[in-house]
Amino acid sequence: MVEGDGVADQGIRVRLSGSADESDIDALKSWLEREQPLEALVREGRLLIQVRSDTAGAGERGSPMGLGMEIFLAFVGGASGELLRRVTGTVERAFHAWQENRRDVESGDPPDGRVDAVTPDER
Repeated sequence: MVEGDGVADQGIRVRLSGSADESDIDALKSWLEREQPLEALVREGRLLIQVRSDTAGAGERGSPMGLGMEIFLAFVGGASGELLRRVTGTVERAFHAWQENRRDVESGDPPDGRVDAVTPDER
């Protein structure tokens, strides 16, 4: 069995912090949905991109947006370690590109954030 086969809970979590608000999470989700490699995986039915409540981090100091929200990219049917690493890198690059774009089009600094690969136990 290949690593990740049959594991539907693998994914990538994006948490924003600092000055983030709901419009930031919506804008970042839209940005990720248009990122070509991610868009292709979504179109193939292999990846879901969703906003969800962050129940684990909601009470932590510096929790995302104070709203307990995050973007979760879930692999449908699991993912190999290589695919997980590749998509995590794509999400990290897309997140930094979104930050730069937001800096150019809106006043104030863009929110900071974290991109983490998530295993079923961490979800």
